[in-house]
Amino acid sequence: MKKFWTVGAALAVAMGITATVAHAAAPELNFGVISTEASVNQKKNWEPFIAAMEKSTGLKVHAFYASDYAGVIEAMRFNKVQIAWFGNKSGMEASNRSNAEVFAQVVSKDGSTGYYSHIIVNTDSPYHKLEDILKCDKTLDFGIGDPNSTSGFLVPTSYIFAAKNIDPKSCFKTVRNASHQANAMAVAHNQVAAATNNSEDLQRTAKTAPDAFKKIRIIWTSPIIPLDPLMWRKDLDAATKTKIYTFLMSYGRVGTPEEIKTAKAILANLIWSPFHPSNDNQLLPIRILEANKAIMKLKADDKLAADVKAQKIAALQADIKKYQAATEKADASPFKKQLAVFLEADKTGNQADLTKLIGEFAANAAATPTN
Repeated sequence: MKKFWTVGAALAVAMGITATVAHAAAPELNFGVISTEASVNQKKNWEPFIAAMEKSTGLKVHAFYASDYAGVIEAMRFNKVQIAWFGNKSGMEASNRSNAEVFAQVVSKDGSTGYYSHIIVNTDSPYHKLEDILKCDKTLDFGIGDPNSTSGFLVPTSYIFAAKNIDPKSCFKTVRNASHQANAMAVAHNQVAAATNNSEDLQRTAKTAPDAFKKIRIIWTSPIIPLDPLMWRKDLDAATKTKIYTFLMSYGRVGTPEEIKTAKAILANLIWSPFHPSNDNQLLPIRILEANKAIMKLKADDKLAADVKAQKIAALQADIKKYQAATEKADASPFKKQLAVFLEADKTGNQADLTKLIGEFAANAAATPTN
């Protein structure tokens, strides 16, 4: 007979829990959720997941919704949030200034670990390619993402505007920052001529607002972007880290068939599959992208003295070389090899192997920085 493991059993193995359990008050934890859409929609999709985390870990978990990405970054900085879902750009900012580190990666509903930034227009619009909206005669209204959004701001700014030496504020009649959902709705209702978005959010729009989705056309697609990180504060205590890690990696993988089915359905509402282990190396491509964007901006700055410009560019190029070297090192790291073993066990669905591997990952993540 096939042996099924519950998430609780996996947690017990990972934690080395004995039969004697102290009846202390459950520690409280705030889980930050970046504002990709209206909070009412986010709560509907996130609360079942938060409830499952609370039940499995024994922690008292509260969801924290902010009006912008910076709200979650700053909340983590001041320890008002201990764990959060970020985009890579906002995750980089949290790593830089909020004592945060990556420990897991989101996986798309279709199993992919990458997604795409898009420029979208209304299906009735006369614009069919990127060049159509870049005439820069200040007649078009443009919707861009939160300044800390990877796909809504950093990627289109780097690959389009900085690369073409275009200042969006000089190019368009108006440029407004908004969430992915707000930008999608603005395009669908002809409130802006074009806007940024991404492949994941368009999946959500197709589900939550199918009529609006039918009015959206993609005119530009970026190179692939690593999917979002989950991050926690480095100073979170080891026992709590272990509980969180074990729950997240077991969720949708370990348990009875009914438990796994329920978990996958809750993740599907977030447009996700079970998470993958990750670490701060996930942010290296974004750091390179940010540095390249800064170099392009400096090169286009005619007001900056040549020697100052050269000095700043040299420093950024040195940073890029450092990030590239770190990327090569990461590709050959023990973590990468262990991840390959985990993903193979995930394919076979061997719950005993998965539970053992999750325990090993959890112990390493809780004991040391995840790099």
